[in-house]
Amino acid sequence: MSSKLKVGVTSEIGDLEGVIIHVPGLEVENMTPKNHESALYGDILNLSIAQQEYYYFKTVLEKHANVFLVNDLLAETIANFRAKEFLIDAMYKNEKPLFPKKQLIMLSDSELARQLIEGVALAKDNLTKYLSKEYYAIKPLHNFFFTRDSSIAIGDKMLIARMANKVRERESLIMQTIFEYHPLLRTTTVNPVEKSLFNDNVAIEGGDILVAREDVLIIGLSSRTTSQGIDFILEEFGVKGQIKHILVQELPSSPGSFIHLDMIFTLLDQDSCMVFEPIILKPNRYQTIHITIDNDNVTVKNEANLLSALKKLGMDLKPINCGGTIDTWIMEREQWHSGANFFALGPGKVIGYARNVHTIHELNKHGFEVLAAADICSNKVNVNDYKKYVVTLDGNELPRGGGGARCMTMPFARKQVNW
Repeated sequence: MSSKLKVGVTSEIGDLEGVIIHVPGLEVENMTPKNHESALYGDILNLSIAQQEYYYFKTVLEKHANVFLVNDLLAETIANFRAKEFLIDAMYKNEKPLFPKKQLIMLSDSELARQLIEGVALAKDNLTKYLSKEYYAIKPLHNFFFTRDSSIAIGDKMLIARMANKVRERESLIMQTIFEYHPLLRTTTVNPVEKSLFNDNVAIEGGDILVAREDVLIIGLSSRTTSQGIDFILEEFGVKGQIKHILVQELPSSPGSFIHLDMIFTLLDQDSCMVFEPIILKPNRYQTIHITIDNDNVTVKNEANLLSALKKLGMDLKPINCGGTIDTWIMEREQWHSGANFFALGPGKVIGYARNVHTIHELNKHGFEVLAAADICSNKVNVNDYKKYVVTLDGNELPRGGGGARCMTMPFARKQVNW
C-alpha cells in the first residue's frame, strides 16, 4: 500500500473498510488467579483455545475489510525514531518501570513492540528489585485484544481514550503513537490529557461511544466513562465540531457485564438495534439524557429512552432483544456473555457469539440469516450470497475475557450510509 489510509467513521453500520485488531498473545497467559482482578478480568483464559476462536473472528473480518494488527502497526511506527522516543518517554513518565530505558531503545522494532504489549519480567538484580512484590518490570497489557476502548474514530478524527484504570493507560499511548506517526495513516488525534479542559475526573473508553450518524453520538455514562469525559467530547466534537446531538445513557455500576454501553446496546442496520430490554426500554432509574448543540448554545433534557430519542432525530429503530422476549433470566445470562455486543460489518451484516442462542434466534426471526463463522472461513458459505445476516462465532474462552465482537474491533474507516 502506497497511499494514505484516511480515518473516516460516520456510523456504526457503514460497510467496513479498515479495522484494527489485536490477536490475544502471551500477555493474556501472563495472568494468574492472584492478578486477574487487578488486570480487570473476572477469570483467567486458556490462550491456545482463545487463539483458535480468534482465528475465525479474524478470518471473517479479513473477508470484509482491510484488517491491521496492532503488533505490526506498532513495529512499523516505531521504525521512526521520533515515534519510538515519544512512546518510550511517555511510558516512563506514566509508569516509571523498573527497567533501563536504554535497553528498550536498543531493541529491534518488532521485539520492542512485543515487549511493550506482552510485558517484561522484573530482573531481581539488586536489593530493591529483590524485595519488590512486583513480578513485572513492564506490565503486560492483558486487555489489549479489546482494541475498541483505547481509541475512537469520530468522523475524520481519532479520539484517544483516557482510560478509567491506570493498568490500561499504555494501550491509549500506543494507539496515539500509531495514529500520529504511522506513515500510512492520515488523521488528527484528540487526546484529553493534552487539552486545557482536562482534569483528573475525565475518563473516556471506546466501548461507551457509538457513532449513530455523522451528527449523532450515543454515549454510556458508566463506571468507565464519566460525565466530565462526556463534557470533553461535547466541547471537542460538538461545540467545535460536527456533532449536533449527544444521547447519554446512564448505566448500572454493577454487575461487571454492564461495563460499557455496547454491552447492552448496539446498532445492527439502518432500521434495527440490539437491546438489553431491562435497561434500554423498561422503566428504571437509569436516565437517558439528550444534549443538543446549536452553535454555542447547548441544551440538556431527559428523554423516555434511547429509542424514542433516536426516533425524534429521524432514526426509527426496531429493537431486537438480547436473550429473547420471554424469560428475564435468559436475557441476563446472555447479556453476561456479551449477547448484546454485536459488530456491524455493514448494514444488516453483523457478527456475535453463537453461544447466545436465544439472541441469535431473535435475529433470525427478524430476517437475519444465520451463518457460522467456521463455514465462512472454510468457504462453504459465501457471504456475498446474502443481503442480511449474523455471523455466529463459536466462543468459550473469548467471552470469559468480558467482551464481544464490538469490543475486539477498532474500526477506523467505514463507507457512508445513505440514510
